[in-house]
Amino acid sequence: MANSGLWVGILTALTALGASYITARATFRAARAQAETATRAEALRDERERRRSAYREMMSCVHAFNVVTWQMDDVDTARDPASRGRLLTQMYECIGPAIGDMNRAMHEIRLDGPAAVSDAADHVRDMARRVQQRLNALLGDDSPECRDAYDAAYRDFREAYVRFIGLARGALEVKSE
Repeated sequence: MANSGLWVGILTALTALGASYITARATFRAARAQAETATRAEALRDERERRRSAYREMMSCVHAFNVVTWQMDDVDTARDPASRGRLLTQMYECIGPAIGDMNRAMHEIRLDGPAAVSDAADHVRDMARRVQQRLNALLGDDSPECRDAYDAAYRDFREAYVRFIGLARGALEVKSE
């Protein structure tokens, strides 16, 4: 009889040890999963903030570019060809640095991605260069065809920019899993 009590005690102790081991492993796995989830969430949050910052910088550079191009209204209302030429020259001198800043911002986006947004930023910059070329052509040619080419280049630039904004917004959306 005494032997059976001893066996029951040993079995109870072994069962308790086994249950304790299983509980400890489950607790460890749960803690590790929670830590990995928190680390992943922090990394995603950091990535999103880097992207947001890069996209905002690009938008700021596009705004600076637009400030230059919006001066075309002043060119249109200029009274004489000399004033018109002076305003166009000022615009052309200011548009280059604006594109340079846009180029820098585009390279930041290239680092943070995603690829579709990077490609869209690159396209915006290319369209801005095209506007610059058409503006340069206006310096020596005040024909309606030359002005129409400038206006078309600017519209293409705006379309590319609107597309960039849509893709950037989509890249920043938080997706639930």
